[in-house]
Amino acid sequence: MGNSPASPWLGFSLGTWARILRANGFKVSPGNLHRTLGITAASGIHSLLALVEKAIFSRRIARLDVSPAPVFIIGHWRCGTTYLHELLAQDPNHTFPNTYECFDPTHFVLTEGSTDKLLRSFLPDNRPMDNMTVGFERPQEDEFALCGMGLPSPYRMLAFPNNPGQFEQFLELDDLPENELQRWKAGLYRLFQRVQYKRPGRMIVKSPSHTFRIPHLLSLFPDARFIHIVRNPYRVAPSTIHLWQSLCTNWALQRPDFSGLEEMVLRVYTRLHDRLDSTRSLIPAENLYELTFEQLTDHPLAHMEKIYDYLRLGDFSQAAPHIQSFLDSITDYKTNVYEPDQRLNDLVAHHWGHVAKRYGYS
Repeated sequence: MGNSPASPWLGFSLGTWARILRANGFKVSPGNLHRTLGITAASGIHSLLALVEKAIFSRRIARLDVSPAPVFIIGHWRCGTTYLHELLAQDPNHTFPNTYECFDPTHFVLTEGSTDKLLRSFLPDNRPMDNMTVGFERPQEDEFALCGMGLPSPYRMLAFPNNPGQFEQFLELDDLPENELQRWKAGLYRLFQRVQYKRPGRMIVKSPSHTFRIPHLLSLFPDARFIHIVRNPYRVAPSTIHLWQSLCTNWALQRPDFSGLEEMVLRVYTRLHDRLDSTRSLIPAENLYELTFEQLTDHPLAHMEKIYDYLRLGDFSQAAPHIQSFLDSITDYKTNVYEPDQRLNDLVAHHWGHVAKRYGYS
């Protein structure tokens, strides 16, 4: 397998790494034993550094309130959440978990700015699933950090894809024991505190998994803002299948067989929209903004201004030049193109047709 040298597992603490290995029966394929030993050795170092960070910074960080209310970018995978995250991150008044912090979540307050320079050679130039630029300072999905902190996360599946049930097990989090749910909430809050300790500002977070967790997010942040972005389901389906195939091929510690992958993608998309429909009423109407990926890419600056006005994110005129500069820097970016697959399109029409119709897609 063409494994990438950079993976979230390289940032795990020893305790987190041991729990994930044990939960998956230590079913590492022989060709990945050397990587597993390397991750195990690194995890011991991470655990020591985490103890040092806690001793030095813990009390100062604990006194911080996560304020103002975070903005959560939600929506299904491959719907443009990363693009929107990048745009909002350009505002100097905003902050966000970056790639170093999400891939080294146990001690970044202590080590960011030093060890990240040493690790740059392990980072690919582009994401494995598409052509977007990668960098330790770029905004990143906080789900990777939660997974690396040993909290319940569907992304455990990416290390052991032949145990796919754990992906769907940790989406809504409703069935967690109360002590585990409280541990997850405390972990998320502390992650945000630590990021804001490094870089103050309004927290901008994106994670498709958070679409399932609106009740839990609101219990932590009652005034949180949400931006829901959707994209043509007929493009989302092949792109999502490619996403999981690509990440598992690059990061898995066993040879993935991808059995049931297509069915899981079809099932999870429906589940995500059903969950959003059943919980969106919990969000005050003035705190939820919805748009399509196509609207955003056709007129990015205009729609960013609408988002700022609707969600009361501050003076857009201060953010606009920074956003425009970023847009100018990615004019040559090309999205992935997939050959039409009539069989898959028919499945999408059958399983996702109600969502496609709601948002005007055919």
